[in-house]
Amino acid sequence: MKHLRKSLLSLVLVIPFLFSSCSNDDGPAVTVVNSKVYDLGTVGTAGVSGTAKFIENSDATLSIELELKNTTQGGLHPAHVHLNNAADGGDIALTLKPVDGATGKSTTTFKALDNGTAITYQALLDFDGYINVHLSADKLATLVAQGDIGQNDLTDVSKVYTLGSVAVAGIDGTATFYKRVNGEALAIVRLKNTPAGGSHPGHIHMNTAVEGGGIAFTFKPVNGDTGMSATNVSKLDNGTAFGYDQVVAYNGYVNFHKSATELNVLVAQGDIGQNELTGMSKVYQLGSVAIPTIDGTATFYKRVNGQALAVVQLKNTPAGGSHPGHIHINSAAQGGGIAFTFNPVNGDTGLSKTNVSKLNDGTAFGYDQVLTYNGYINFHKSATELNVLVAQGDIGQNELTGKKISYVLAQKDVAGISGTVEFAERINQTTLVTIKLSGTPLGGSHPAHIHENNVATSGNIIAGLSPVDGTTGISKTQVSALVGGTPITYTQFLARNAYINVHLNDGAGLSTIVAQGNIGSNAGVPEAKTYNVTANGTTSYTFNGEGFTNSSNPNLTFKRGGTYTFNMSAAGHPFFINTVQGTGIANTYASGVTNNGAVSGTITFTVPMNAPNTLYYNCQFHASMFGTITIIN
Repeated sequence: MKHLRKSLLSLVLVIPFLFSSCSNDDGPAVTVVNSKVYDLGTVGTAGVSGTAKFIENSDATLSIELELKNTTQGGLHPAHVHLNNAADGGDIALTLKPVDGATGKSTTTFKALDNGTAITYQALLDFDGYINVHLSADKLATLVAQGDIGQNDLTDVSKVYTLGSVAVAGIDGTATFYKRVNGEALAIVRLKNTPAGGSHPGHIHMNTAVEGGGIAFTFKPVNGDTGMSATNVSKLDNGTAFGYDQVVAYNGYVNFHKSATELNVLVAQGDIGQNELTGMSKVYQLGSVAIPTIDGTATFYKRVNGQALAVVQLKNTPAGGSHPGHIHINSAAQGGGIAFTFNPVNGDTGLSKTNVSKLNDGTAFGYDQVLTYNGYINFHKSATELNVLVAQGDIGQNELTGKKISYVLAQKDVAGISGTVEFAERINQTTLVTIKLSGTPLGGSHPAHIHENNVATSGNIIAGLSPVDGTTGISKTQVSALVGGTPITYTQFLARNAYINVHLNDGAGLSTIVAQGNIGSNAGVPEAKTYNVTANGTTSYTFNGEGFTNSSNPNLTFKRGGTYTFNMSAAGHPFFINTVQGTGIANTYASGVTNNGAVSGTITFTVPMNAPNTLYYNCQFHASMFGTITIIN
């Protein structure tokens, strides 16, 4: 009994000691104070990606938890935190525990970098580094996942610039700049259709692409196998700070070349920063002048900085030619001095590109100024034949609105001379007056005037018109004011009590009137109709509008002096107005016809007063696609 009591006493004494010892060993549980997650993107074709979670623990330690998708069972993937960003590369700063392929997870807890330098949570968030995850310990050269961290982390801000193809058709792409937390940028260039094994150097240049300029920044070459390049952007080649905000405001452009030994061959190019195009543009038509087959467009694209890229595209320019071009003051009908000079149109391509920022005299002249300018464009046959115009068109406030009206100018004292006069509205409300006469003698010059009252009453001259050229039968006049200076608009002309006289010549022939017609309130409104024309295979043209509903090859009746518009959508079936029914182009009727033979866009036919009683429309290639046009007064 004594021994039992002694044993029980010993047990009683030991039990409090055991509880006391357990209580002293249990410290406070470690909890997460702060955390930040970074993305790890896939590298190569393994499809491995995931996240790196940076954790500040309550016991003053730090943890990095890696969690990856698509790792393989049984694999073990070494991982490290490196110095610098992934695009630049750098040495290992911290070795992480390998990622278990079965779970895709790894957790590393630490207080210092591999070199013993202590690091805090805030310092880790500010760290200039990135993470690499490798395929295996014996294949460290093969990365499966990677991501920038700390100050190199990418924000949600980015900017994409388009890189168009240049010398090699099919190679084009984008340059995307991603803003980093530290204000620098990651530039990712992606080009399509680059040749396997190729390496394409690239640079940011100063100025716009059409002006050209020196190299300011060098990208890492695009890998031909992947079509990709990744470059950190923090400073220009000369050391000047150059981050994301500087890129998007830079006066520059990007070039990528065929190879390091063929830097003269560009494969992709695009304006960036303040030179980027906004998406706003304006197209002006350039009509043919001395050479009937040459015409085209001048398109102005607005840049972010308010300047403009002018792209002139002319059709049917001769190979090897070079066609100077200018913006002139005033309208084409008035004529005026040169205000701005374009880069010449290349005859081989029919193309010219010019940056528009100021007039030749230095006056600021950007996109908005172009659209309101009192001007017109001329393109010439060559630098030695500036007197020969190949294309011309009004721009800015002189552009035509599309509103127009035609009046008949009937034969008067000279048999066989008659035609029409067209009043066309400009954006600035002034009027382009175009007289078209047939039967005028070659070399002649026929004065023309607008008179008050009507042909029966007669009256004084209220506006002078440019003489009709006897060789072409055409006169064009810009009219903004009457004799004496009173302004007059297009709308006011339509209500004006007036008529037009065209005379034989400027001498004794002034008393001989060759053509005459009432205008404005004195004239009946000429007929104007619009048809929508498509093709029914090779069988017929299909007409809609003006009373037609899916009508096949209808016969038409037009009035002399009337204007008829065909909105064409008939690919492969050129629509011609002819003097004889049949295919081909040998019998086309040109008088009053604009864009004859088009398959898309519009064909306009203002019927002359001397038009024959019967014309035809035909497909150039298919005999079954035709109709008869009867011409009446």
